[in-house]
Amino acid sequence: MNNTYCIIMAGGIGSRFWPLSKSNRPKQFLDILGTGRTFLQQTFDRFVKICPKENFLVVTSVDYKDIVMQQLPELSVSQILLEPLRRNTAPCIAYASYKIQKVNPDAKIIVAPSDHLILQEETFLMEIRKGLEFVSTHDGLLTLGIRPNRPETGYGYIQIGSTHPVGKVENLHKVKTFTEKPNLDLAKIFVESGEFFWNSGIFIWSLKSILSAFHQHLNSVAELFERGKKAYGTSDEIPFLNKTYSECQNISIDYGIMEKASNVYVLCSDFGWSDLGTWGALYESSERDDQGNVVSGENVMLYGSKDCIVNMPNEKLVVLQGLEGYIVVESEGTLLVCRKDDEQQIRQFVNDVRMNKGDRYI
Repeated sequence: MNNTYCIIMAGGIGSRFWPLSKSNRPKQFLDILGTGRTFLQQTFDRFVKICPKENFLVVTSVDYKDIVMQQLPELSVSQILLEPLRRNTAPCIAYASYKIQKVNPDAKIIVAPSDHLILQEETFLMEIRKGLEFVSTHDGLLTLGIRPNRPETGYGYIQIGSTHPVGKVENLHKVKTFTEKPNLDLAKIFVESGEFFWNSGIFIWSLKSILSAFHQHLNSVAELFERGKKAYGTSDEIPFLNKTYSECQNISIDYGIMEKASNVYVLCSDFGWSDLGTWGALYESSERDDQGNVVSGENVMLYGSKDCIVNMPNEKLVVLQGLEGYIVVESEGTLLVCRKDDEQQIRQFVNDVRMNKGDRYI
């Protein structure tokens, strides 16, 4: 039996990528990069080289069942886990882990978001294999850390502690601290110190290790999902989930477990990673013209504009003059024009649109 499993988290709404990403079709289901494959499909394509397709679980919102089935026809319906409510990453991972426990208590698990960009895939897969080797012999919770190339305020940071070489696993460290999305001054200090790495949000561990960590650090969540052992895979699973998610706290795996556990390790890597959580992150990862612009759309005309990211439908003719450092995006009749430096306000824009204009634009 192949003991390697992959949990893909695909339930987010991607509000920072609005208006291209909307609640009925969030960014993980879009081909924003123009590759012919959506982010979700690219994530599956990446990990299927390591994990057999029958060992995948995609955790997503009940609203996205059809779109996941459409984009990943390789998976059976039973491999798509549908959350009735959004409760962040800890409940998502607990649910999938207890489902895996029912079929393979000896599982080694990769947990990955569905919307990351990986430019150096072979290097990435080599690091994943190193991580699987480590967790197969050690009771450790492993995350991949990315060497930062700029003081990014949109990512979490991991401070590395002592080196912990194991066999062929190099660049493995104990984690000293986690820091969520620092301000710019702190981010500059982190990058200059050389001790801090970006938190990729990609995890590797054994099933036994993560369930033990849940019981130790997030027992209320563990107990809720453990009650479903008899329900998983039966007609009782949906009513059980509806009740469980209504009672479950909203908490991330970082806050709930990784920041508290003593057996957390980081594998420091560099494989051309971005979580593409924002338009700015997409801009940093994209090819630019000689004026520093990133343009998507066949009929975009720029005059005296630089350092902008412009995303337009091909059928739209758009003429922009005199813009510097702007995000300009149109999707389904909704137009966003926002300074790149102010993109953290996009979430607020979305909330304001919902309050004042209703859900039709969200």
